[in-house]
Amino acid sequence: MANFHIEAARPEDCGVILQFIRDLAEYERLLDQVVATEEDVRRELFGEKSVIRAVVAWEDETPVGFALYFFNFSTFLTRRGLYLEDLYVTPKSRGKGYGKQLMRHLAKTAKEEGCGRFEWSVLDWNEPAIGFYESLGATLMLDWRICRLTGEALDRFAGTEGCK
Repeated sequence: MANFHIEAARPEDCGVILQFIRDLAEYERLLDQVVATEEDVRRELFGEKSVIRAVVAWEDETPVGFALYFFNFSTFLTRRGLYLEDLYVTPKSRGKGYGKQLMRHLAKTAKEEGCGRFEWSVLDWNEPAIGFYESLGATLMLDWRICRLTGEALDRFAGTEGCK
């Protein structure tokens, strides 16, 4: 039986995390949007202004998945929330319950941190993920839509066009 365990990400895991980010983006048909480097991952996870956290899932000594998350805030609950940005388990390791264990680990983290909720997004075409999340008891928030400003639109609205 394989020894499955979850550990907080360490600086030496940044290359593996970047590969998992690329693998996830490829699955989500968004690989062309990945501009991250290993140094970017290291800076954002372990730098002075870091606000994100990550855990890595291991089967024996082999990394098989990760979750990247941060804390947000609910004004209605007046409590922090845990927001899962990305969850990934390698294709050959799926079906072993590792994704569920990662999610349970994050749910426990949310409770330990005093969070009022645990949230994430899922692409509307990703039926396997939707089914998985619903099996955990999650509710899909169909009446909410994500809004985003990025790139030139963000620069334009912020009034920082041409600034670097």
